[in-house]
Amino acid sequence: NLLRCFTCDRLCGGCTAPAPPARQGIVLQPVMPSCDPGPGPACLPTKKFRSYLPRCHRTYSCVHCRAHLAKHDELISKSFQGSHGRAYLFNSVVNVGCGPAEQRLLLTGLHSVADIFCESCKTTLGWKYEQAFETSQKYKEGKYIIEMSHMVKDNGWD
Repeated sequence: NLLRCFTCDRLCGGCTAPAPPARQGIVLQPVMPSCDPGPGPACLPTKKFRSYLPRCHRTYSCVHCRAHLAKHDELISKSFQGSHGRAYLFNSVVNVGCGPAEQRLLLTGLHSVADIFCESCKTTLGWKYEQAFETSQKYKEGKYIIEMSHMVKDNGWD
């Protein structure tokens, strides 16, 4: 299971590269530190995600576990309504699992959708549009809705 490591910026099974040098009295830790069960509380395993998005892009992450979900460049629309509030429509997402498709009557008509969940913490995030039955809604097919309450902005949102 290979991951892209932010510390050494290459595909690996876990980073063994040294942490970047400290700046202005701030100690930076490697993204995937090695797990050393020393004295004190038991050492917790490092979280590993299937995909890491490049740090040079503005990204959206799971608010519950910080797994990367989507690049800002993949955002199609901010004007969608999820089951529990506002939601964004994305062209593609990462670190997301998909449940079985089912037909639902949504605000814009009948659609075949599948709930999507974070692969890391298993939180339901929104849904994937599998099929739209109205011609005007076909553009949604294969796209993803993620509710705003389940994501946070990361990397370069100054």
